[in-house]
Amino acid sequence: MYDKMAKDGDNGWKEYVWNPRTREFLGRTASSWGLILLFYLVFYIFLAGMFCLTMYVMLQTLDDHKPKWQDRLSTPVQCLRVLTPSPLSLTGMVIRPKADEYYEITYNTQKTESWDMYAQTLDKFLSRKSGLFTSKSLLGEVKNNPKRSCQFNRTILEDCSGINDRYYGYQDGKPCIIIKLNRVIGMLPGKDGQAPFVTCGAKVNYSQPLVAVKFLNITTNEDVNIECRINANNIPTGSIRDKWAGRVSFKLRINTI
Repeated sequence: MYDKMAKDGDNGWKEYVWNPRTREFLGRTASSWGLILLFYLVFYIFLAGMFCLTMYVMLQTLDDHKPKWQDRLSTPVQCLRVLTPSPLSLTGMVIRPKADEYYEITYNTQKTESWDMYAQTLDKFLSRKSGLFTSKSLLGEVKNNPKRSCQFNRTILEDCSGINDRYYGYQDGKPCIIIKLNRVIGMLPGKDGQAPFVTCGAKVNYSQPLVAVKFLNITTNEDVNIECRINANNIPTGSIRDKWAGRVSFKLRINTI
């Protein structure tokens, strides 16, 4: 009795996989399987077509040089200030080498390990900036060629280029600080008064200009508060909503004992 039931069970399983009488495979005939496969084929082709169509329509609304939707960006200075949460900002400046979370640069000229990391950071930063546009840029002015941008050459930073002094003056207590303006979409440079200003048009491979500051006669063994501002008539500074817009503030301390 048990053998008969086991045999019937085996036959039932085998007939479910392939029934020679009805010529069904897994309970379906060839025409049934064909209709199901055809349905899913048409269904997934339709889904793929809808996806491609929506992607195509969306890409037609995008600009190659700026995002479609924009929002205000946090000022980098405030992003690093843990104790003082930042408001939203339009324009921010950053410095290199990067300071600590309190935006302080402190080192001792007698201890190489305290300032060597700053020199290495500057060297990596400038090496990356110089090598990025070697094959995509030209020296001098670039006219009627939107695919080329003005070449950044670190030699224009003179004493802060790291070419003649690979320690960027840190070992002598005359450190270099690189100031960089964040990219702001839609902002064009403009001068205010008689101060010198930088004129750059938006181009592919554009690299925002850098300003190098070398401190020659800074007071040692005490904190020195330093603030740098952007001098432009289209960048607000001293805003009540965001006091860090258009400027950067940091603390520098050089110990000699």
